[in-house]
Amino acid sequence: MAQLIRIDWPDFGTPDLPPDLTLPEMEARLAAFRRVGALAGHEVLVVYGDREHSANLHWLTGFDPRFEEAVLVVTPDDALLLAGNECLPYTGISPLVQSGAIGVGHCSSLSLPSQPRGGRGLASWLDQIVPAGASVGVAGWKWFEAGELPPGADPALALDVPAFLADPLRARAGRVANATPLLMHPAYGLRARVDAAEIARLEFSNHMAAKALRRMVFSLREGMRDFEAFEAARVGGLPLGCHPTFATGSRAEQGLSGPTGEVLRLGSPISFNICHWGSNICRAGWLALGPGDLPVAAQDYLEAFVLPYVAAMSDWCALMQPGVSGGAVWQAMQDALPFARFGITLNPGHLIGLDEWMSSPIAEGSEVPLASGMAMQMDVIPGHATYGSTRMEDGYVLADAGLRAALVQGFPEVAARIAARSRFMREVIGMEVPETLLPLADTCGIVAPWLLDPAQVVAL
Repeated sequence: MAQLIRIDWPDFGTPDLPPDLTLPEMEARLAAFRRVGALAGHEVLVVYGDREHSANLHWLTGFDPRFEEAVLVVTPDDALLLAGNECLPYTGISPLVQSGAIGVGHCSSLSLPSQPRGGRGLASWLDQIVPAGASVGVAGWKWFEAGELPPGADPALALDVPAFLADPLRARAGRVANATPLLMHPAYGLRARVDAAEIARLEFSNHMAAKALRRMVFSLREGMRDFEAFEAARVGGLPLGCHPTFATGSRAEQGLSGPTGEVLRLGSPISFNICHWGSNICRAGWLALGPGDLPVAAQDYLEAFVLPYVAAMSDWCALMQPGVSGGAVWQAMQDALPFARFGITLNPGHLIGLDEWMSSPIAEGSEVPLASGMAMQMDVIPGHATYGSTRMEDGYVLADAGLRAALVQGFPEVAARIAARSRFMREVIGMEVPETLLPLADTCGIVAPWLLDPAQVVAL
């Protein structure tokens, strides 16, 4: 029998700073990218990045463009990182740039409008490093299905990068194809699996986001403005993985809205998140002390909407084991949370990295198996015209015995905090959490439906 219990939200300790990216890690990533590119038939690999789409470039180099675009060109024996006026000095953050494994070129065309131009243009740089007629694979941030393109178009050749890069590449090369799946595809993408060091980095990010969200939740008061609530979060300064959201009042149905000056009013639905690179902690509920504060039609919100959702999230956790197909997870969530009431339109869970949404093995009919090393976001988003929403959105990693042992050996304190979170979810909340699922945030398992009294949480 599900119920509300009153607890202090758990605090399992503050992680130490996670390890920096090391040169051996980055050398291994670049070598792996060259290897899978060659197996796919690409003689040259080109990676595009900008402020919104920097995860692939950062994963390969440790550098992310700020304000500008950047381009990495990788051949079997060379690598060149092109940056604009402001990013050029910042390329030195890359261990591979520091070691000389990646060269750097200044391309002012990648800079902001009206800034000084001059020097070599992008086409000139590409002519230097891309052999004429070569087969080139280009990685942006997405790939395409046949139904998305005009009739007869080949999805393998559809690029998701700006024309100022695609055009000179097509003029210079022979075949230019989309290589983004090599990095991001849930079944085989290089970024779709993490190791013990990455788990430590992800846990730190989830901790920072969860602590900020907790501070914000416990600051919520009737009559305050959303600006005040967000200020109370005291976001610590890690790079944001997406725009902060805070939707209530007239913005309640605009889930991606940030703070705009809305006043928090009793009996209003609300949703909000804190998202850093590698984490997105999100909650939704009502600005209320109990069901009597809700509109009459929504006063069975807890029984009709929240409790079935939390039970379904327990089922979701139980399925997070290597070998379970993504299609099986999708179907289980459809069965537990029927669309007519819960209105879930997106994939019930996805991979997360520096980009908040990398890709997902979970989709209707997906035969992609869940795998050890998948950093998985519990992102199951219900919505209803009367009940609003509820949310238990946090980060996890799937880990087999080998990966769990590597985590214990390399990062014992991280492993201990993860074990404590698992016990909390099982023993206090009553969720089914297999040993293969590693919760990364102290908020994992917590749903507080009445957000003016967040010590009331759901237990199964």
